[in-house]
Amino acid sequence: MTDTSTRQRREASRRIGAILDLKTAADVIVGGGVVVHALEGVWGLACDPFDERAVERVLRIKRRRHDKGLLVVASSARFFEEELACLTAAARRTVIESWPGAETWVVETRRFPRWITGGRPTVAIRVPGHGQARALAGLCGGPIVSTSANVNRFPPATTELRARRHFQHRVDFILPGSTNNLQGPSRIRLAADGSVLR
Repeated sequence: MTDTSTRQRREASRRIGAILDLKTAADVIVGGGVVVHALEGVWGLACDPFDERAVERVLRIKRRRHDKGLLVVASSARFFEEELACLTAAARRTVIESWPGAETWVVETRRFPRWITGGRPTVAIRVPGHGQARALAGLCGGPIVSTSANVNRFPPATTELRARRHFQHRVDFILPGSTNNLQGPSRIRLAADGSVLR
């Protein structure tokens, strides 16, 4: 067997493993579980935003107050059509043109429950610039919670090793991967006027 064919077999095996890991992560989320996964700059905690128990668990893991709300991500802008329809044509275009990317937008919503919005009429949404994160959301069939993997007042995990060290006994699955090496979490802006909130 040549070195080339050995490398090809290893690469094929690695790709199959990555696909199976993605499917496992999506199945966990759809089944009401919590997953840790990589994003652009940090690792995140993911769950189904419409599953109150799963969201409560994420909040407990993070020791995060309910009224702060949570960010949701999706594989494409079409999953946020209801929220984007409330924007002016110019604001909508600005939001869509920033995706995929590390740009989170706060928009009005009637669809997401209070345990996601923190009781406000708005939600923070993003189509991430991280391919694996988009693929995960895509396999889940809609938006997923994706909030930084950290405990309140502590910095988020930036490597898989740190994510495993801090969360492997608190979540149902850790999706192997790596960040895009962006420094810190995504920027958050208000879609109505483009002002920067973080």
